[in-house]
Amino acid sequence: MASFAAWSLTATAGALGVGDAPPPIDLPDLEGNEVDLDELRGKVVVVDFWASWCGPCRQEMPVLQTFHEKYATEGLVIIGVNVDRSSKKMQEFLEGNPVTFRIVHDPKTLVAQRYEPTTMPTSYVVGRDGKLRYIHQGFRKKDAENIEARLTTLLAESAGD
Repeated sequence: MASFAAWSLTATAGALGVGDAPPPIDLPDLEGNEVDLDELRGKVVVVDFWASWCGPCRQEMPVLQTFHEKYATEGLVIIGVNVDRSSKKMQEFLEGNPVTFRIVHDPKTLVAQRYEPTTMPTSYVVGRDGKLRYIHQGFRKKDAENIEARLTTLLAESAGD
C-alpha cells in the first residue's frame, strides 16, 4: 500500500484558497473527453482528489455518487481525480466502488501539483461563479451532511451571486 507521503506535495504560501479561480485540469476523463473547467462555469463543480490506497476515499465515493445522482440535474458536476500511478489499481478500486460521475487519471500528479491537496481525499468546490468556494480535507461519514448542506447552498445561488 502506497502512502500519501510517497507523492505528497509541499504546500506553499501561494496555495490555492477560497475565492481563487481553480487551476485547469487539462486531462481527459475515462471516457476520453477533455475536462475544461471554463466550460463548466455556471455549474457547481466538485474536484475531488482520491487514491485507491486511501481508506477514507472508500467511504467518500458512495457519498459523492449519491450527491451526483441527487443533484446533477440541478447543476452539480463531480470530477474525481485519481492520483494512483497504476491505472490497474484505479480500475480495481472503481470496480469495487462504482461511480457514474467523471473520473480523471492523474498518474504523474500534474493536476494535483496545481491544487496541492495535503491529504486524501480532498475536495475543492467551485461555485457557479467559477471561483473556489469551499475546500474539504479528509472524509468521515459524519462529514457528508455538512458537505451536502454547502453544496445545496451553492446550487441555490445564481452565477452572479
